[in-house]
Order: sequence, then C-alpha cells, then structure tokens
Amino acid sequence: METKPHLLTDQELLVLLKKGHQEAFSVIYDRYWPLLLNHSRRMLSDDEEVRDVLQEVFSGLWKSAETLEINSSLSSYLYALTRNRVLNVIAHRKVRNMHVYSLAEFMQNGHVETDHLVRTREFARIIESEIAVLPKKMRLIFELSRKEHLSYKEISEKLSVSENTVKKQISNALKILRLRLGVAVFLIMLLNK
Repeated sequence: METKPHLLTDQELLVLLKKGHQEAFSVIYDRYWPLLLNHSRRMLSDDEEVRDVLQEVFSGLWKSAETLEINSSLSSYLYALTRNRVLNVIAHRKVRNMHVYSLAEFMQNGHVETDHLVRTREFARIIESEIAVLPKKMRLIFELSRKEHLSYKEISEKLSVSENTVKKQISNALKILRLRLGVAVFLIMLLNK
C-alpha cells in the first residue's frame, strides 16, 4: 500500500481486502470494532457475548473476503452482520430459556410440555426470515434446490444459467446463512432438507 492505509476509503479498503491484504483488514477492524462494540452493547448486556459476536463478524469477514459481494456500504454491511449475529444470540437465549422453563415444569409437575414443536417452528421462522433477505437470484436458486428439491442441472435449465452458476449461488447462500444463523440452526436446516 503506497498511501497510508488508515487514510483509504472503505471502498478502497474493500478492494484490497478482496485481494487478501491483511493490513486493509486491520484498518477495517480498527475503524469499525469500537463502533460495532457500542452498537452491540445496546442490544446485549453481556460483554463476553458482545466480544464473541464481533469476533465472529470479523473472522467471517476475513474468511469470506475473496468472495465478498457487498451491495451497500461497508458500514451498513458490518452493522447488518452484527445485528443478525446479535439477533441469533438473543434467539439462542430464548431457546435456552425455554429449555430451563421446560425442565422447571417437569421438576414441579412431573411432566414436560412439549416445546419441541415450538422450538422447531421458531427455528423455521428464523431460517425463513434469513432466506428471505438473500439476494433475489441467490434466493430463487437456493429455494429451487432446498424447497423444490431440483438438481443443479434442473435449476440451470429452468433459469437458463450454467450449472456452475447454480453451484456457486447455492454455496454462497449457505455461507451467508451459516454466518447469519450460527452453526446450530444451520445444522438443523441441513438435517431437515
């Protein structure tokens, strides 16, 4: 980098990040960590959870740097990633709290109210809401694969695109969903397909 990295615009940093420049990543990290930390603290009261969320956001950014497709500003993208990750933590808390409540009910009454259906519906709702915000073409290809159970070849013929495009779009959709939903919900989605 010829120019001082901290003087580069977000767009310039993104170009360098896609090329694997660690210094560009460091500048992005230093620029946005404090802002995202304050933003996350407003939604989560646990500083350890906040740090975990931000660690996942930035490690995900670095891991997906080469294939990164940002249709908005870097700040909007990072705020959305952070918000989705925070919402995922909150959803996990709710599930954990339902388990604790269910266990308390069992211990008190000697029976368990079936909350499996409630959890399954909640996971399905979360997954559907994340699929709904995928880019339009990616969402269509993903839904044809996972909901209509079409093969890559059938999808490519139906949409007049190459099988490689279908494969790449599904791969990108899974990466995005994995990042947004967290490992647990992602595994449930794969098992239920």
